Amino acid sequence: MTRIVLLVTPLVALVALIVVFALSIDRDPSLIRSVLIDKPAPDFTLPPVEGLDVPGFDTAALKGRVTVVNVFASWCVPCRDEHPVLTALKARTGVTLYGINQKDAPENARAFLDELGNPYDAVGADATGRVSIDWGVYGVPETFVVDADGVITFKHVGPLSPRSLEEELLPAIELAKG
Repeated sequence: MTRIVLLVTPLVALVALIVVFALSIDRDPSLIRSVLIDKPAPDFTLPPVEGLDVPGFDTAALKGRVTVVNVFASWCVPCRDEHPVLTALKARTGVTLYGINQKDAPENARAFLDELGNPYDAVGADATGRVSIDWGVYGVPETFVVDADGVITFKHVGPLSPRSLEEELLPAIELAKG
């Protein structure tokens, strides 16, 4: 009897893990609440992406107006999918849009933005990923709304879609404007 229990226990544990993962597969990643919501944006200074015709940026740039910060990389397939939404956001609202280019070679970031267009007012090169970690980024893409006082008021995990733009990001921008 003990031998049967020893043989069946790992199988039961494996089945339980499979069930847990199966139930979690469709979980909405935007449900991950950031501990930085309603807190000042972390202190940072990011140099520009080498060869790109927009500057880098730092914490001070986030003060004085509502801004949107998008963390992206050229190697990120969902970033490519969300890029037209960012372009539409910029064209439609004119909001100040900053990019944090995470762990990317400058030539790849430039090629990505040359191909798809550059909606960003500034793009900081986060070569080591340290600034992204300070922002609580789990993976690219992620998008933040920062109010005029430099306080993070909203976080969207994963690629923006036309629906999330309308139902989440635009209302969050309006709310941050007060």
